[in-house]
Amino acid sequence: MTAVLEGLAVNPAAPACLLLRLLEPEYEGVWSALASRRASFPEEVTAAIVRHPHPRVRGALARNPFVDPEVRGLVVDDPDWLVLARLAGAPDRSRPVRPLPDPLIDRMLTTYENDCLQELFGSRQIPFRFLLSCAHHPVASVRRLAVNVWTHLSDGERAALLRDPHPQVRDSAHHVQENDDAEATERRLGPLPPPRNHWTSGILVNHRLSRTVVDWLLRDPDPDNSWVLAHNYSTPPDVVAGLVEHPDPEVRRELACRDDLARALVDVLARDPDPRVRTAVSVRAELAEDERAAIDYTVSADEDFGPFEHHTRPAPDPAASAVYARSRHPLLRRRAAKDPGLPSELVGLLAADDDLGVRVLLAHNHPAAPPELLLRSYLEHRGRARDLLTEHPRFPVGGLGVRFADAAVPDERRLAVLDPGLAPVTADRLTRDPDAAIRAGATRHPRLPGERLLALLDDGELDGHAAANPALPVAVMHGLLG
Repeated sequence: MTAVLEGLAVNPAAPACLLLRLLEPEYEGVWSALASRRASFPEEVTAAIVRHPHPRVRGALARNPFVDPEVRGLVVDDPDWLVLARLAGAPDRSRPVRPLPDPLIDRMLTTYENDCLQELFGSRQIPFRFLLSCAHHPVASVRRLAVNVWTHLSDGERAALLRDPHPQVRDSAHHVQENDDAEATERRLGPLPPPRNHWTSGILVNHRLSRTVVDWLLRDPDPDNSWVLAHNYSTPPDVVAGLVEHPDPEVRRELACRDDLARALVDVLARDPDPRVRTAVSVRAELAEDERAAIDYTVSADEDFGPFEHHTRPAPDPAASAVYARSRHPLLRRRAAKDPGLPSELVGLLAADDDLGVRVLLAHNHPAAPPELLLRSYLEHRGRARDLLTEHPRFPVGGLGVRFADAAVPDERRLAVLDPGLAPVTADRLTRDPDAAIRAGATRHPRLPGERLLALLDDGELDGHAAANPALPVAVMHGLLG
């Protein structure tokens, strides 16, 4: 019976009065399903969840990945720590996280304690542009967050943080500024050799190094030191040149990604015996298209090519995306395909690209991806985010029943149950399909014949899906509650 009640809890056609009954103590077993798995609520049900006496219900709403973030944010001032922590944490790590609204983030940053804030900082719910705005925030603890995007701040913003009236903001700003100070790096490391741990490794990889530290890394037998020197932006040119023939291809590939790599070394690595090194060189900005084409690079079609959380990173440069979109190099066109702001002309160009990665990345990341591209990407690529394509607002669901109900492959037959015009007789047949997901989808389909739908309420496997069918008569829904 629990499956049936959970089906009712997520049924999009369930009336408010029924959902309110499910919030009563006798139905405690379905509270979480009701609050965390619905994409929308009647207004009075939302209010009842927000003021529900049990924090488990309010916490379930806070972690609901399907509702708008504003709805989750209704519990921002909840009296229970667990509810606040669930709002601060990412709602569902299996799908892209949506950003929280700015006023909500502001409220959390200025009222939450450190343990919840740590959840928030790791949740990917704070937009990059919000972090940029923190430099001007009236609250010192929020201004301090701006140091996390230090290199993206203007000179004036950095200067203001360095002389901020609050000592913790000033200290944080000076600490970040010292990352580019070789003498400060030496002081942080202490006597050489320093202890090798996560903290010191982060310094060696990312901070400016003095010649003393560089020479120590060259003498020290740790095999990771060569990669550190290949990666660190401050490694002197003579040391970089000495690594170009290093036996480890991972070191040479890291060199190939350096912004300051001398052109002579670019030419050497373009002929490297390792295809990964040559490929890394082939996308360097200074190369002309003919120079890229002359490199024997490789392109993989086995990647996930999924969606990106664009709000967590700086917006792409439109001019660069336009250049990439017209490049002959598929890896550069893939970069363009990730840009959600790509203009329609270039969307059309990349939608017809001969590279699978370009097409699928465009389908996942552009809000105006062509419907036929979305369907083609679903059919051609089996990455982990494949099913998310069917949730795209432009996914072409009409006519899928006729096209795919008899497909030999289950993944294609599943498309049939997305068709709002699916023939009732076909829906009936698909409730008996060998594939469990197809049976479940057909059972939830509103065009399933009523007689079959009622019969499935007594099916031990499909009863919960039948209870979730929006075509289920409201009288029957109430009858299931007893």
